[in-house]
Amino acid sequence: MITKIKILSLLIMMISLGNKLLAQSQPLYDTVSIGKMKQVVSYSGSKDSPLILFLHGGPGSSRMKQADVFSNVLQKHFMVVQWDQRGAGETEALNKSSVPMTLNLMENDTYELIRILLKKFNQKKLYLVGESWGTVLGFKMAEKHPELLNAYIAFSPVVNQTKSEQVLLEKLKQDAKSKSNVTAQEELNKVKIPFTSYEDMYYSRKWMFSYDGHPFAEKDLPLLKQYMEDWSKIWMPTWNEVMKQNLFMELPKIKCPVYFFLGETDLQTNFGISSDYYKILKAPKKNIYTFKNAGHSVLTEEAEQVQKIIIDEILTEGNK
Repeated sequence: MITKIKILSLLIMMISLGNKLLAQSQPLYDTVSIGKMKQVVSYSGSKDSPLILFLHGGPGSSRMKQADVFSNVLQKHFMVVQWDQRGAGETEALNKSSVPMTLNLMENDTYELIRILLKKFNQKKLYLVGESWGTVLGFKMAEKHPELLNAYIAFSPVVNQTKSEQVLLEKLKQDAKSKSNVTAQEELNKVKIPFTSYEDMYYSRKWMFSYDGHPFAEKDLPLLKQYMEDWSKIWMPTWNEVMKQNLFMELPKIKCPVYFFLGETDLQTNFGISSDYYKILKAPKKNIYTFKNAGHSVLTEEAEQVQKIIIDEILTEGNK
């Protein structure tokens, strides 16, 4: 189980009660038509409360089964919506995309779902949360459709991923050299950025987890490598589209409130790069929350505190 959770992090969620509660203990699952295919969403909370939509990471990695970990308190204040994007989780199990994955396709799916949700719950705006890859889609929505968002909340944001990968690779090479780890040096020297094959990402992530103090057991490395190969066949072209983006240059201003949640030990989406982008980003309101002992999965690592901030500060500010 630990190995599966690690892998998913590479590329890495009811019963009606009058007009007040749509669900309390169990989410309500729904299948909606988005982008000419069936896609699965779940609802948890009060249907009369503000909407909050989560965009999971990956791409291709569902958070739906883990959702209660980081939304159990939010459900008392929001209608919480989890969505398995095409190629992920319940949506992938239900049907496969008939067209190749592209960034534009995923962006269009996101916009279409937002419009569906606003109409379904008779609301004009929603709170949008992106995590890792999900922030790529989130920033697109904040850029092009800020009028539909009460606020955009970015966890472990993808800002300039080429630079982030370069910083990581250099750090890993220095570590391998200092430890005279010949195998690590040889494998890391093969890595090209942007990634040209699944092996580039495999070697980078393999040694990143080792550097981070969570090395894969030797027996599990073939599973990781196979996962990366299978993933790359679907998602590598899309991810390389993301690698070309640099929000410092492309998105210096957002016309809706924006909030950053960063783990200070995040190696996948570099903490320093995200912090520097936050400083130059112009928005009608913005704030940043950093967590000293959290890494790339700050959403789940600091779930209790994260939910408290969203309710006590972001929601309260939105209600003014």
